[in-house]
Amino acid sequence: MSRSVRRSAKNRDFVRDNATHFEHRVTLMRNAALIFGVVVVLNLAWIQIYRHSTYATLSYKQFHSKFAIPADRGTLYDRNAVPLALSAPTDEVWADDIQIAQKTTPLAEAQALSPLVHVPVDKLVPLLTIHYGSGHTLITNGLSLDDGDKLTKANLPGILVQRGSARVYPNGELAHSLLGGVHSVGLTGISSVSNLTNQEGYAGLEYKFQSLLGGQTGIGISMRHDNVNLPGSKVQTVQRAVPGSSVELTIDTPLQYITEQALANQLRTMRALDGVAIVMDVRTGQILADASLVNTRVKDSRLPSPTTWGVDVGVPGIQQSINNLPFTMTYEPGSVFKIVPFSAAISLGTTTPTTPYTVPYSVVVGTRVFHDAERHGTLHLNATQILAASSNIGTYLISKQVGESNLLNQVNRLGFGATTSVNFPGESAGLLVGQSSWHNSDMASLPIGQVDAVTPIQVLDAYNCIANGGVFIEPTLVRATISSTGVPTPSPQSLSYRVFSPTVAQTLNNMLQDVVRVGTGLKAIIPGYAVAGKTGTAAMPRPGVAAYVNGAYNASFVGFAPADHPTLSMIVLLQRPTTSIFGGDAAAPVFQRVMSYALRHYGVPLSGTFRSGVKVAAGVSSDVTR
Repeated sequence: MSRSVRRSAKNRDFVRDNATHFEHRVTLMRNAALIFGVVVVLNLAWIQIYRHSTYATLSYKQFHSKFAIPADRGTLYDRNAVPLALSAPTDEVWADDIQIAQKTTPLAEAQALSPLVHVPVDKLVPLLTIHYGSGHTLITNGLSLDDGDKLTKANLPGILVQRGSARVYPNGELAHSLLGGVHSVGLTGISSVSNLTNQEGYAGLEYKFQSLLGGQTGIGISMRHDNVNLPGSKVQTVQRAVPGSSVELTIDTPLQYITEQALANQLRTMRALDGVAIVMDVRTGQILADASLVNTRVKDSRLPSPTTWGVDVGVPGIQQSINNLPFTMTYEPGSVFKIVPFSAAISLGTTTPTTPYTVPYSVVVGTRVFHDAERHGTLHLNATQILAASSNIGTYLISKQVGESNLLNQVNRLGFGATTSVNFPGESAGLLVGQSSWHNSDMASLPIGQVDAVTPIQVLDAYNCIANGGVFIEPTLVRATISSTGVPTPSPQSLSYRVFSPTVAQTLNNMLQDVVRVGTGLKAIIPGYAVAGKTGTAAMPRPGVAAYVNGAYNASFVGFAPADHPTLSMIVLLQRPTTSIFGGDAAAPVFQRVMSYALRHYGVPLSGTFRSGVKVAAGVSSDVTR
């Protein structure tokens, strides 16, 4: 076979072999492509069918986010449907400091923004600077709607205006210590941060009724980027916000104003540190006025001064306290506490209004010496005269007949040592001595109001029990709640229980009338009405030290009118008055002014009869306990 023939055969074999290899490679590639396609199809099927909801959700969340929708806050009304606190629509202003830095400077933005939001430039600059926050900063949440429209039209870089609300108190500072306050809190989005804010109570009744007033936050969905709604995007409401319920209080606005002004002027006149005054409906326990004021122009380094809301009530230097002192302040009550041993003694029958006592100037009880406020010789007084003259030693003699156990029981039965059903934020139950901590000297010191620390509302409750014929009634501040749809739900009647018989109550009533007619309460007399009450002048303990502050006293008066058909009860307390320390001088005149107005305000008829007073021995008409 020639060489050319052999080469030709070899070439044919090579071509045949290459064709075979090529076919194998094509087949391999075809199979690989087929496998890849199957994998892709299966993966797409997995994504589209089995993972569809997951990726759809991720895609949706890229430009859609849930956010909280603030609820309209409920209103606080007085007993006559006069709004005391309500929420008004406002605009919120937010700044995106990153956008501001990209398009202008914080200073230039602040200068343009300041006249529109009524915030000084020097306060705006740090708010508009990147290092201040994380991108979005609240400038104000109380801009008027008109100013908000002007700001929107100004189209300032990085400034967002959106609808909000602000808490408004139509009567200014009136009852501020009682109503409390709200602050704005950011509403965190359900799955992202929301710029919207809501009002949340943090003091007083705004705090107490937060769950009622606050309503229920709603949920919305919008197309957003960097927490800002995209232009032209629609907001979808997933869950509507439910407005808060409203609360109708027992407070009477005109009476509240008169009470505050009378107390404020007396604080200024007496140069007292602070004071409280409460007016109550005898039969229902409804609190008609609740004043808690501080004299910011008087200081005493030995005594703490309550914090205030920082705005005068119309009398220079007199401001509302942040804590509502009638419920939160404890003090040694002094002679107004004498109603405890007297009510116990008359209930037990150990004394009567005419029971005679031989009263020395001083006695030694345990290891302590007790004496009356003013020096005197041995006196012969009956129980009524002892109460009218506020004799400490006479009160001790009556208490000794009552005994330790009965005395302690009467303290508890009159409501001392327990918080009221009002359950006011920060309310104190007081601090009482018990059998386990009893000292022999307590038989003299407790009846004259030196051992137990109580709250003003507890003292008023005890005297209201006498006015109410011996029935203790829990105080209340709420007449009704009103749903967001306007449906009222009246509050249930206050809880009550009998402490002593109507006969005992009337006996005490008659004795307290003599305190006002011929005793230490002369300045509480109201022409045309019979008044029953008791004065108190108690030394103030030094905080944290077992000693009293020299020259510092609590001056108080508590009583009710008209005494022949009790309608209203009231307590007035001034802490550390200096012009006069006595309850009859410092506190009784406030009772007289306010109660005179209240009786006319409610159309209470004049008293038909007047009791003649008993003669009180001279020299013991001061009610100081120390």
